[in-house]
Amino acid sequence: MKTKKQINQELMVIHELFPSNTTELTRETPFQLLIAVVLSAQSTDKQVNKITSMLFQIIKNPQDILELGLDKLKDYIRSIGFFNNKAKNILTLSEQLINDYDGVIPSSLAELVKLAGVGEKTAKVVMHQLYDWQYIAVDTHVHRVANRLWWVDTKLPEQTSKLIESLIYKDNIYLAHHALILFGRYKCKAVRPLCETCPLQKNCIYFNTVMKFKIKKIPLK
Repeated sequence: MKTKKQINQELMVIHELFPSNTTELTRETPFQLLIAVVLSAQSTDKQVNKITSMLFQIIKNPQDILELGLDKLKDYIRSIGFFNNKAKNILTLSEQLINDYDGVIPSSLAELVKLAGVGEKTAKVVMHQLYDWQYIAVDTHVHRVANRLWWVDTKLPEQTSKLIESLIYKDNIYLAHHALILFGRYKCKAVRPLCETCPLQKNCIYFNTVMKFKIKKIPLK
């Protein structure tokens, strides 16, 4: 396993490649962000943005969801995975926000995870984006990157989530969040990772034990 210093040095390289600290999910209001993140579970940001480009024309706050109703909400999000459960959760969390929080998105992790359909990862994304909290939301991308670089040796994202924030310097946690997600999404991909152009190639356990034996050099003509 690598030292904390080595991990943070590699993180800085990743951040130089992907310096944005803003989610790729399209939204205008805090409530829209919450809904987009809930919809993104086991779906891509591209799929979510396609749906919300229409939905968010009429949905700005929790009351709008209640007025739209469950059946019409399902019609808007039908093309996304698990749309039935997501629609029910969105309706319920809208009621919770109105009844318990005066329509305002809670500013604590403990309160956010009380909302229907909001797990720890979803809550951390929202806290990071709305309130600039120092969280790293570990999805499959972050889990994959951390294991390939040998920052952790874990089997599940939930296990990685318990470890990773202790490995990142406090001042780096905020910038690490999206840098790691985007690096995993566009560079260190699950299938056909772009190892040949990765600046961390020499430091990567995955490359040095798996990928370098698969990469075939194109003969010079």
